[in-house]
Amino acid sequence: MAEEIVVGRGDPVYLAHAYLTKVPVPAIVPFIEAYCPPGGVVVDPFAGSGMTGVAARITGRRARLSDISVLGRHIGSNYINMVEAGEFTRAAQAVIKRAKDAVGKIYEVPCSGCGGTGQLAKTVWSVLVRCAGCEKPVNYYHSLEAAKWLKPKMVCPHCAAHISSRLERVGEQPVVDYVNCACSPRQREQPAVAAPSVDVDGLDFPRVEITPDREMYRASALGKSGYTTVASFYSPRNLRTLVALYDEIRGLEDHALSQKLLFAFTATLTRASKRYQWSHKRPLNAANQNYYIAPVFYEWNVFELFERKTTAVLKADDWIRAQAFMRNVDADTVPVEYVTESAAELSLPDASVDYVFTDPPFGSNLFYADMALFQEGWLDGFTDVSKEAVIDRSTGTKRTADRYETLLTESLKQCRRILKPGGRISMVFGNSSGKIWAVVQRAVAAAGLRIEPEKIVILNKGQRSVKGLASGFEHVATLDLVLTMVPQDDAEASFKQPTAAEVAAATRELAGAPGPASPSHLYLELLRRALREGWSVADLNLQTVTVTLLDDGWSIDPKTGLLVEPE
Repeated sequence: MAEEIVVGRGDPVYLAHAYLTKVPVPAIVPFIEAYCPPGGVVVDPFAGSGMTGVAARITGRRARLSDISVLGRHIGSNYINMVEAGEFTRAAQAVIKRAKDAVGKIYEVPCSGCGGTGQLAKTVWSVLVRCAGCEKPVNYYHSLEAAKWLKPKMVCPHCAAHISSRLERVGEQPVVDYVNCACSPRQREQPAVAAPSVDVDGLDFPRVEITPDREMYRASALGKSGYTTVASFYSPRNLRTLVALYDEIRGLEDHALSQKLLFAFTATLTRASKRYQWSHKRPLNAANQNYYIAPVFYEWNVFELFERKTTAVLKADDWIRAQAFMRNVDADTVPVEYVTESAAELSLPDASVDYVFTDPPFGSNLFYADMALFQEGWLDGFTDVSKEAVIDRSTGTKRTADRYETLLTESLKQCRRILKPGGRISMVFGNSSGKIWAVVQRAVAAAGLRIEPEKIVILNKGQRSVKGLASGFEHVATLDLVLTMVPQDDAEASFKQPTAAEVAAATRELAGAPGPASPSHLYLELLRRALREGWSVADLNLQTVTVTLLDDGWSIDPKTGLLVEPE
């Protein structure tokens, strides 16, 4: 294996459906081809969106995927639910037509160019905030526009007090419409008209509450904002349209086509919500990792979003088939199974699989079950949060670091149990905290496994943290390690504690090595060296690297995020 694998996140499979922390298929394929024999069995017990299954199918290996996530099973199962393109397209067009008939002229708006009727592509909405000076409602967008898009210069039009997004929100207003009309070859931007009054009380939509015990409820201060149901994140117009599409999809007799269209539908949900952020320069896309609604957001035409996703779904199928064809594999015939079960309780026989590739949750980085509520409300159940392998950020909860370590240890023990003699386990992991890396280090040893030092690979998916760009030095690790392990009966959980001088010396040596690097890259190199040397990683935080570099006069190129040597 290479020391570092660099992959993009722009292939059709990756783009077809969003899911928190996906490993791109091209990053998984080399591991399967290296460690699983042709025709062998690959297992992923933290399967998430099923990328391991797609990689296995492409390479002609059988796969068995599992996860506690209802959303993950839905996504992963439909990536491998290969459909005939013509049948799918006809079914999609019929569904859209019947749904449009059901909702009527819900997206029709007057065109300011010709005075006729156009179709709304999207509307920009602004929150109204209560001015701290005169307490009058202020349209955030108009205040920002008057300040020539410079937030520090935003003022109240009534009393000139400073306006910011932290003020109390007291309402929402449409401000700009983007309209498609026969009178113009380009989309027309015009002042928004009032949104139609749509009664949603009698609709059969998911009435899912986001309760105070959810980590993301607390993190997003939903009690203050009032967005405490999934439905509250949608405009009445879009909620009505989603219900119409959903009803038509579920009414299809062909199960495979219905499920594949439901896959396109759930892929549409986040963008169709108020979480799709506006920016003066370009759309910032939807927030997948939190419940945040920006002070200026988009309301997109759901039919346009859904139609785009049906096209994206077919592109993903075509890409899978093409990648498999290049390897002389018929992608439609390779068996891949996805079941719902905990990684700590695998229902597989001893010594029955050739290789395990998996990507468990990274401690308290993300809360998958909380974010899946938006899609799972439309599916056939909800993820059991009591089984989720995460560490709560709140104190006094049951999902502690000790519990996480126990779950990870038991999961790795299960992987070891089902592995055939000579098999390997590869695990993707990333975190900026040495304490969490120490949990991994102890769990591996307690499971009777040994990390193969020469096979530790840096996985670079090309992501950059917003915090890193803003501050010059990243505070969140943006690269991952792939640890490949083999069984070892006499594994011991004893590790050498490095001195501060040893850590600083290793950091300086790695910083001076040839080739461009970011703070995250250097941190992963330091972790890799520590794991190879048998050091305890408990005190090796990303901050350990950044403090040493700052002390030595290193800086960051703000455009590339790469380290710049001191002059």
